[in-house]
Amino acid sequence: MYELPRRFHVGMIDRRSPVDKPVTAANLPAWPSNWGLKKQHSVEYWLMASLLYEGRGEVREAVRVMDPESADAFFVPFFSSLSFNSHGHTMTDPETEIDRQLQVDLMEFLHKSTYWQRSGGRDHVIPMTHPNAFRFLRDQVNASIFIVVDFGRYPRNMSNLSKDVVSPYVHIVESFIDDDPPDPYESRSTLLFFRGNTVRKDEGIVRAKLAKILSGYDDVHYERSSATSETIKASTQGMRSSKFCLNPAGDTPSSCRLFDSIVSHCVPVIVSDRIELPYEEEIDYKQFSIFFSVKEAEEPGYMVNQLRKFPKERWIEMWRCLKNISHHYEFQYPPQKEDAVDMLWRQIKHKLPWVQLSVHRSRRLKVPDWWRR
Repeated sequence: MYELPRRFHVGMIDRRSPVDKPVTAANLPAWPSNWGLKKQHSVEYWLMASLLYEGRGEVREAVRVMDPESADAFFVPFFSSLSFNSHGHTMTDPETEIDRQLQVDLMEFLHKSTYWQRSGGRDHVIPMTHPNAFRFLRDQVNASIFIVVDFGRYPRNMSNLSKDVVSPYVHIVESFIDDDPPDPYESRSTLLFFRGNTVRKDEGIVRAKLAKILSGYDDVHYERSSATSETIKASTQGMRSSKFCLNPAGDTPSSCRLFDSIVSHCVPVIVSDRIELPYEEEIDYKQFSIFFSVKEAEEPGYMVNQLRKFPKERWIEMWRCLKNISHHYEFQYPPQKEDAVDMLWRQIKHKLPWVQLSVHRSRRLKVPDWWRR
């Protein structure tokens, strides 16, 4: 992990500490509990924290080495999503220049690095989970391993499944710890639950259509809402008391709501034609989720009728599966074996053989990528 100045990462969280103070496990600032929706894009923070962790315990997928010559990969601890959210995120605010300058300064730093030069950045890991993260100079790092939540705002030649890793959003609602009723199916009185913003772009325009299609059902709760501390509490309770939780696309194919559903043990109903999901090498989402195409979801009555006919026994199987896998979606410090960060590092490790192949070929080819010509 590069030693970057605090302004690139935790300086955006803790502005009182000296700018030249090295970040360690002992002085790592906690993620602010009152930052609301910013938390959903905080993957970058938890990845950095896991590499700073000095405690013992079970073998983890990634540990920091202090000799760069012995490193398999290089983590770039630039909080690009938090930078976007903190510095003029309306994109017209003059403060957005701070975000742009951080990207300029970072690229100047990386271009001077022997290890960046050696691989062209291919073995460098850069988190950018907000769709507008690193937006000014993203094309200068497109050989690197990106950590994204989906590919909604990226050209295919910049970001794709062959080189990048799909991360969960950091869930916003509290995890359901004491979910052990005698009859879990009957204890959840609402058939289908959704609370969120219904004004979205691109594939997410289906939300406004669903508002009309799903109105008038006694067992469906579909509510337009913005995220506040009170509505997050209401969503927590709503998901915990519902059999199915609706997850339509947002401005991009995925949304944080899916992972809120998972930790609430509410069977996700996913409506998106282009969604990519985290850890899919290891996890079969069909075991605990139901999928509808946008066309199917827009057919009046179809989705509700399918859910009403869904067998109770199969739902209970899915509920049990959600309870068994939800720990894979927990971002926490200290890090734990098989938690979200550990799972992400394992996915990154799977990309490294291809990285080494690309680096070795690039060093000896006289005609780059001749086979594509």
